[in-house]
Amino acid sequence: MTFSLPKLPYEKIALEPYISRDTLNFHYDKHHQTYVTKLNELVEGTEFAGMELEDVIRETENDPDLRGVFNNAAQVWNHTFYWHCMKQNGGGKPSGDLLALLEENFGTYENFFTAFKQAALTQFGSGWAWLVADKDTLKIVKTSNAETPLTQDITPLLTCDVWEHAYYLDYQNKRPDYVETFLNHLVNWDFVEKNLSR
Repeated sequence: MTFSLPKLPYEKIALEPYISRDTLNFHYDKHHQTYVTKLNELVEGTEFAGMELEDVIRETENDPDLRGVFNNAAQVWNHTFYWHCMKQNGGGKPSGDLLALLEENFGTYENFFTAFKQAALTQFGSGWAWLVADKDTLKIVKTSNAETPLTQDITPLLTCDVWEHAYYLDYQNKRPDYVETFLNHLVNWDFVEKNLSR
């Protein structure tokens, strides 16, 4: 069994004007595909070739000799999760139970917005900002490079990719503009609710 590039949950023009087709051509077709290709090369003929992706990530996390497998597997998973965190006509303040939960944990939606943006902007270099569920509590965490909440016994609900290739074609070095746009116009709150229900 080999790993394959999961299909995008929308057409490449669906996120315009906020994320362009050009960005997805590079980010999805080139970067994400390269992680898949490299992962298949690294696991060929090993015990990991027949595993679920999440199991590969957990099995290789703490082994320095398998860091390449972990990095590529985690990046395949992180990117697949990220694509689903966005949708056409997304973003803005959620409603109903989800809004109530954000307000319960962060005080106000605006507090959540500020904290999530701060995590995304203060992640030095490449990485990710996450909204996660830690048992009954919602938290915001950030991870470097390919690190993922999957290895931390917490449930990922939402992520924003802050590797430069996620936004540079559209926003150049303006990470704050990209993160605000992500929150205001792209977040798929329906996906967040599905992750919560799990």
